[in-house]
Amino acid sequence: MRTRLAIKTHALLEKHFPERRVFLKSDSDTRFIRLRPATQLAAYAGASLLVAWAIVATAILLMDSIGSGNFREQAKRDQHTYQDRLNALSIERDARAEEALAAQNRFNAALAQISVMQSELLASENRRRELETGIEVIQSTLRDTMREREAARTALAALREQTDETGPVLAAAATAPVSMDLMAGALERTAQERDRVVADAREALKQRDDLEFEIKLMHEQNDQIFRQLEEAMTISVAPLDKMFRSAGMPTDQILDQVRRGYSGQGGPLTPLSFSTRAEAEPSADELRANRLLGQMDQLNLYRIAAQQAPFAIPIRAAVRQTSSFGYRRDPKTGGRRMHNGQDFAGKHGTDIFATADGVVTEAGWHSGFGKLVVIRHAFGIETYYAHTSNIRVRKGQRVSRGDHIADMGSTGRSTGTHLHYEVRVNDKPVNPMTYIKAARNVFQE
Repeated sequence: MRTRLAIKTHALLEKHFPERRVFLKSDSDTRFIRLRPATQLAAYAGASLLVAWAIVATAILLMDSIGSGNFREQAKRDQHTYQDRLNALSIERDARAEEALAAQNRFNAALAQISVMQSELLASENRRRELETGIEVIQSTLRDTMREREAARTALAALREQTDETGPVLAAAATAPVSMDLMAGALERTAQERDRVVADAREALKQRDDLEFEIKLMHEQNDQIFRQLEEAMTISVAPLDKMFRSAGMPTDQILDQVRRGYSGQGGPLTPLSFSTRAEAEPSADELRANRLLGQMDQLNLYRIAAQQAPFAIPIRAAVRQTSSFGYRRDPKTGGRRMHNGQDFAGKHGTDIFATADGVVTEAGWHSGFGKLVVIRHAFGIETYYAHTSNIRVRKGQRVSRGDHIADMGSTGRSTGTHLHYEVRVNDKPVNPMTYIKAARNVFQE
């Protein structure tokens, strides 16, 4: 059976690859080479494989060349887009900072104006009270003068009657003209004093009306200033409150902690008073002013807290975010591993800045992290800056937000130049982008 299969196979090959002979002729002899069907099949298969391999290799090389070119172009486009985005964010941040500074200047000017107007209002109220007291004294004097005038008239009438009845008496007749002259002079002086008192009273009433009109205008101006200040405080406090809440930070506890830490720099604010009477009920302006003072205190506490929390990005140059917070494939072992921070890849030596006020607790070599800087901030927060090439701070040094603390490098367990940035709350790693995005969203609104 095997022989028959071989015969059939040979016949099939003979049909497609008939036996051929290649003759080699020389001057004295003629020889030939017999090409059997199996030999021809092997040669044909080998040639086909060689041609196919050449075609596939050429296609792979062309595709790799085209793909690498497209990848480089795409990388360049992404880099330009990211750079433009960073430039736009920087311009927007500077604009928001200028707007905040202008708002603060307007707020300070309005506060100074309120202080001046409060002093003027107190002086006006004191003047009004003095005028009211003067009017009461003038009215009392006028009433006394009128009573004296009526008594003088009564005495004059009685004297005239007595003179008529005792006309023959020489002593009375001799003294009557003298008494009449004295009484007439007294009446004339009394009439002049009365006219002067009436004129003074009218002038005082006119001044009182003018003063009441001025006080009314002053109240309207105060109301307008209060409205502007209330709107400014609402616009200033709301974004800061939103920023802390977006980062998951309890604002009430944070403000209480800041208030306790800064209670020795002036104590509580003294409430404003628009009345000179200690027993008087607080006025509407007094309540509004005290409410504004409370909002000002809250705004200052928010600003202090924001300066002590890492609401900033540690890199200001053009960088690429290569690895985010969370589980990822380990670049060294290939296994799945938790990544506790945010990686920013950039040029070697790129400046690294502190993201909040604090104290440096570590500045040196740390296994895995390479050259590491650790800063302790308020509210139990710490920030880590790893794989740096050069450290510019020392342990125990107090730094402020924006201080240059290190340079980007690739020390420790690293595959390339980058910054590994961590934020830890009570020694528990949290996503750093939560703080960065919270501040970025507020400043862009």
